[in-house]
Amino acid sequence: MKVVVIGGGVVGITTAYYAARDGHEVTVFDRMSGPARETSFANAGEISPGYATPWASPDVPAKALKWLFMEHAPLILRLQSIDPAMVAWGLAMLRNCTPERYAANKAKMVRLATYSRDMLRALRTEEGIEYDQRSQGTLQIFRTQKQYETAARDMEVLQASGIDFELLDREGCCRAEPGLANAAELVSGGLRLPGDETGDCFKFTDALTKIAKARGVSFHWNTEVDALSEDKGVVSAQIGSQTIKADAFVLAGGSWSPRLAHQVGIRLPIYPVKGYSITLPIIDEINAPQSTLLDETFKVATTRLGNRVRVGGMAELAGFDRSLNPKRQRTLERSVFSLFPSLAETQERNFWCGHRPMTPDSVPFVCHSKHRNLWLNTGHGTLGWTMACGSARMIADKISGRQPETNIT
Repeated sequence: MKVVVIGGGVVGITTAYYAARDGHEVTVFDRMSGPARETSFANAGEISPGYATPWASPDVPAKALKWLFMEHAPLILRLQSIDPAMVAWGLAMLRNCTPERYAANKAKMVRLATYSRDMLRALRTEEGIEYDQRSQGTLQIFRTQKQYETAARDMEVLQASGIDFELLDREGCCRAEPGLANAAELVSGGLRLPGDETGDCFKFTDALTKIAKARGVSFHWNTEVDALSEDKGVVSAQIGSQTIKADAFVLAGGSWSPRLAHQVGIRLPIYPVKGYSITLPIIDEINAPQSTLLDETFKVATTRLGNRVRVGGMAELAGFDRSLNPKRQRTLERSVFSLFPSLAETQERNFWCGHRPMTPDSVPFVCHSKHRNLWLNTGHGTLGWTMACGSARMIADKISGRQPETNIT
């Protein structure tokens, strides 16, 4: 079959790889100059099935009001950027903030993320890809006793999903991450998931692109799909004056997917939630993090990537704005240096931002559309790296007529 993948981030490239491995003729179109040049470029680097958690949780409405007035808030609403799409997305998210929907959505996310981690491990072994990966788990840090006590809700879902976890006191956190012994601020405890992994998403995607090309995948960079059209249930694409036809199109364009989907009568409730990161060279090896830490207070992840540390997080609702706000950098620094004061003395920061394609319930679209030859693989939010391999394997299975090993419907 002729398969066209629209999007060259980690989700699109893994989809192209698996489809080519199944023997299909695969072409990838992306408007950037190479793979993983947008949201996949400098994300937090965590592969965390257990922390695949919906943003829409029962306590979010109350927290969101408090965050609006915090200096280092994990959620930022740019009032001048409010538009109908943001309002509709926000209202849909609020409808998912019930205990029942939270539990159902988290179960779907954990199932897909766990399957995806297993697919990544198999792919890594088969292809021998190196991407600064580590398999030393994730530690969620609680700065207050209340955060420590409310971890019970997530532990119930983890237990039901068969995810290994450990609830740790301060001493246990320091055993897992020795660098925390010198933290400038007290840590009350933490929730550790030993089965989680870390890795550089850009390095992985770039390496997999070369492997996919060797398998026959054709890549067209600096090429934007201008439009999709539909005739009698069959979709085609327009690039300039050229009409592209295929047996299967896979829309994997992240936050830019809704525009194309809308042209063929599909409404995707995906909003571009802006996230930030900084990348620091490690100066003090002894007191540096060994894996990933999630700071529950600031919603910031600190991840070890070889001889670097990636610090990423926050959620800014500002449309497709790409400006780098120095206040967000200070929040990232506030989180990481309060935990690892002597991590880096250099002023090198590599400040970056990207737009995560968020759905109101945090569950991505990994499915067949209403059109015969159009598939959706988009809306992964903050978990594109975590869910990429599993989502791609599912789509490739469906295109090839196989029943996927897991599902999230």
